[in-house]
Amino acid sequence: MGLKLDECGGFIGASRFPISLANGNENLLAAVRDNVDRVRETLIRNGALLLRGFAVTRNSFGEVVDLLCGARLEYVYRSTPRTSVADRIFTATNYPPDREIPLHCEEAYQRNWPMLLAFYCEQPATEGGETPLADIVKVTAGIDPELVQKFRQRGVCYIRNYLDGIDLPWTDVFQTRSRAEVERFCAKHDIRFDWGRDDSLHTTQICQGTAVHPDSGDELWFNQAHLFHASSLGAGVAQDMIEAFGVDGLPRNAVYGDGAEIADEELATIRTAFKQESVTFRWQKDDVLLLDNMQVAHGRHRFSGQRSVLVAMGRPRFPE
Repeated sequence: MGLKLDECGGFIGASRFPISLANGNENLLAAVRDNVDRVRETLIRNGALLLRGFAVTRNSFGEVVDLLCGARLEYVYRSTPRTSVADRIFTATNYPPDREIPLHCEEAYQRNWPMLLAFYCEQPATEGGETPLADIVKVTAGIDPELVQKFRQRGVCYIRNYLDGIDLPWTDVFQTRSRAEVERFCAKHDIRFDWGRDDSLHTTQICQGTAVHPDSGDELWFNQAHLFHASSLGAGVAQDMIEAFGVDGLPRNAVYGDGAEIADEELATIRTAFKQESVTFRWQKDDVLLLDNMQVAHGRHRFSGQRSVLVAMGRPRFPE
C-alpha cells in the first residue's frame, strides 16, 4: 500500500506541510505499517502529516502512535482539562467552544515533552473548530534574535497556584489525590512546591526558553511563556485576576528564570510571530494529523456544533 503525498493541498496559507491521501477506504494502521519509515522521514522533513481518507477507529489510531513511537505516553502535570477516552488517548483540551486556544507546542512548559503529537477527528465541528498550525522554524526566525538569546540564557519560570474552584485542581494536574505522590513527582522533575491552607498548592519550575531538535539540530523557540503569562487572559481579565489574587497568587503566570518580569512588548512580539506563521485546514471525519511537536505548533479556533478531536502522544524527549 502506498501513500500518495500532496505537498501543499488542503492547507490554507503557505507552508511546507504535506497532506497524504489514501485511495479508497484503506485501513490506516496497515498503510502506516507498510510505510512507517516514510512517515517518520516525512515528519522530520516537513513537520506535519495529515492522513485523510482512511478507515480509522480509536484503537487503530492508538496503535498507529505505538507503531511510530513504541508506546503512547500518559498525560501528567497537565495544564488544561482533558478526558481520557481510551488507553492513553484523550480529548483535545475541553475549553468552551467560544474560546480560542493560541498556538503552542505541547508541554513546552515542562523539561520533558512528547516529540510526536497525533490528532484524530472523530467528528468535525459544524462551523469553525480548525486546528491552526505554525512552523516553529519560521516562528523562531521571526522573533528578534536578541529576544531569542534572552530566553535561551534566562529560561522561563512557570508559576502555578492550585486553588479550590479556580483553574485546574492539583488532583487533575498530577493525576493523583496523594500529596506524597505529588511531592515525589515534583522532586523528580525539580519542581519547587509549597502546600498552603485548604489543600492549596504552589509550584514553580524553571524550564528552557529554546531547545535543540534532536534530529535536525535546529535551535527552536520552545516554551509557553505567552500562554502562562497573565496577559494571555486579556488586559481587563488579567487586571481583575491580579486584584483578586495578587501577582504572586495568580493561578498561573510566567517570568524569566531569574525571576524578572517578561515585558508586555516582548510577549506581543512572540504572539505576533506565531500569528504570522499560522496556517489552517478544514477537518474531515476520520482525519489523522501527525505533528513533530518541536517543529510545529498547534491551536484551536472557536466552533459551533459538536466537535470530537482526540489526541495521543509519543516519543518522550529528555533534553540534556
